[in-house]
Amino acid sequence: MPELTTLASPLDVGGVRIRNRVFLAPMSGITDEPFRQRAHAHGAGLVVSEMVASGELAKGRAGCDLRIRHSGLPVHMVQLAGREAAHMAEGARIAAGEGADIIDINMGCPAKKVTGGYAGSALMRDLDHALSLIEAVVDAVSVPVTVKMRLGWDESALNAPMLARRAELAGVRMVTVHGRTRCQFYQRKADWRAIARVKEAVSIPVVANGDVGSPEEAATILDQSGADAVMIGRAHYGAPWTAGSIAAAAAGMSATDIPETPKRLADYVVAHYEDMLSLYGVESGLRQARKHLGWYLDRHATRASAERRKHILTSFEPAEVIAGLRQAFTESAASPELRSAA
Repeated sequence: MPELTTLASPLDVGGVRIRNRVFLAPMSGITDEPFRQRAHAHGAGLVVSEMVASGELAKGRAGCDLRIRHSGLPVHMVQLAGREAAHMAEGARIAAGEGADIIDINMGCPAKKVTGGYAGSALMRDLDHALSLIEAVVDAVSVPVTVKMRLGWDESALNAPMLARRAELAGVRMVTVHGRTRCQFYQRKADWRAIARVKEAVSIPVVANGDVGSPEEAATILDQSGADAVMIGRAHYGAPWTAGSIAAAAAGMSATDIPETPKRLADYVVAHYEDMLSLYGVESGLRQARKHLGWYLDRHATRASAERRKHILTSFEPAEVIAGLRQAFTESAASPELRSAA
């Protein structure tokens, strides 16, 4: 059976060397450049861009350039979503032209605005169409192509093993499986044992995803799924160091650079906030940063007053937000669960 130490070893994905096997999941509106840089700095083996709509990218829509822009990390991985083969192929070419080392195809997003457009996990309802998109992307670029999927659309159609097998035959070099169906969204616990059926169906690396946030959970998902790597998403809310901490534990090391005092944590959050303002501009950046600030406050500044929290999350003045953050973390002792939360 796989052990946690497995996650400390490198992984080859179509000739691209990944430094360890604990990955940051692509999350729309979250895994932008500042977030990915932090997760990588803490030791995540692989970080993935936010989902990019291939049709908007192909048409040159504003904002897409920021999502696919190379951030200077050793491996640049871009995730594309869409339903049109031509758009997926063109989006892949554009991303590769911007330096993407790996292109991931989203066939797992459960959001209604995505599945309503017959993209994301809706593609698991029509495997022939899903394969047409995979083939279009594989044919369009020379870099490795991967696919992220769910177990199926619902409990009556658990077709992830079939999709993975057909994807491998079409040239896909790795698959990631979230252990829920689309209709489950994020309800009930992810079924890690069901991922094992995908692992048995293919010879390419399989990445297990869903409800992992600690070394113990990472070890268990490996044991139950037989997967080659783990991908972690929501456990990073307010803790960009989560994947890196698990990778460090797999290597028998202590995680480094985790802010563990109120002052260090305040400095960390302020720096993250300022990086988002720099990337998006003040007007857009302060709005997009609010969810991150809320998560940081929820996890690590629980003693901050409701009034201060509200001011931080509604102010349109960056200086006021920064001052409020420093006061909030000063008021709250560093959470004793700060390290274990990773």
